[in-house]
Amino acid sequence: MADKNNLIVYCELDEGRVADVSLELLTKGRRLADRLGVKMLAIAIGHNLDGVEDQIFPYGADIVYKVDDARLEHYTSNPHAAVLINLFKEIEPQIALMGATCIGRDLGPRVSSALHSGLTADCTSLEIGDHTDAKTKKEYKDLLYQIRPAFGGNIVATIVNPECRPQMATVREGVMKKEIFNEDHRGEVINLDPKKYVSDEDFIVEIIDRQIAKSKVNIKGAPIIVAGGYGVGSKENFQLLFDLASTLGAEVGASRAAVDAGFIEHERQIGQTGVTVRPKLYIACGISGQIQHIAGMQESSIIISINNDPNAPINTIADYVITGDIEEVVPKLIKYYKKNSK
Repeated sequence: MADKNNLIVYCELDEGRVADVSLELLTKGRRLADRLGVKMLAIAIGHNLDGVEDQIFPYGADIVYKVDDARLEHYTSNPHAAVLINLFKEIEPQIALMGATCIGRDLGPRVSSALHSGLTADCTSLEIGDHTDAKTKKEYKDLLYQIRPAFGGNIVATIVNPECRPQMATVREGVMKKEIFNEDHRGEVINLDPKKYVSDEDFIVEIIDRQIAKSKVNIKGAPIIVAGGYGVGSKENFQLLFDLASTLGAEVGASRAAVDAGFIEHERQIGQTGVTVRPKLYIACGISGQIQHIAGMQESSIIISINNDPNAPINTIADYVITGDIEEVVPKLIKYYKKNSK
């Protein structure tokens, strides 16, 4: 068994494939582990896990724990939580990371509650740093800075967990960058006996049938995004953005204000409460640029802002600003692009 005080990443699986958010966390976890001088561990829970380590090791894991049981094939709360709780008691990691997905949002609080460790949800950044307690003046070295927007996104809070372990955080997909550490990197595989970590009583809920509707919108992987805000004005005006997107081979996104106004469906929402994107080109139409929205698209390579307010906050991060009404500017963009792309 691994020595204690390391960093561990929970690897979420979907039909044998490690989720992108887990690979993003492995990339970040490798850097944090190097900064701390500790090992990075990964855990995969499921069934038919042969070869799953081949997806994980290139991202720098030193040890991959595998818990393989037919009853663990699909995620259910109690069994997966039991595995992590019992394993963490045994190996005592100092940091545990998981995706802020439907699974992570269910699993993280169960594990942290059982271990009395605390958990910061929806982090946008993770760093290592020191902390001095303002009251006791006690100094803590090399804590995990768990950084996330707070108070409705009006400030960015840095949260630390000085005493309790593990320091736990969840991060949403797309927030961290996914990068292979070394294609040839290999570590150790440890197959854990499921009976040691999860009891029969934990399997009280049985999955009889699973129905999953796949999203038809692939906004996260789009190289070009045309996004609309409340300033677009109406559902009808959003059709202009769809026309521009269709001309450019882009996807259409939206700010929360546009979704809340009923202009467009929620699955296209970009920002702190939507998806995080990093396209090559982001065209922001009628988006004022609240911090919650900017958190979800500021990594875009080029940002163009189209807005009739020259002082819109988004203009401060945009590479190009077009001041004008959507109804006038967007048709011109479509016309010129069609003319020049022949």
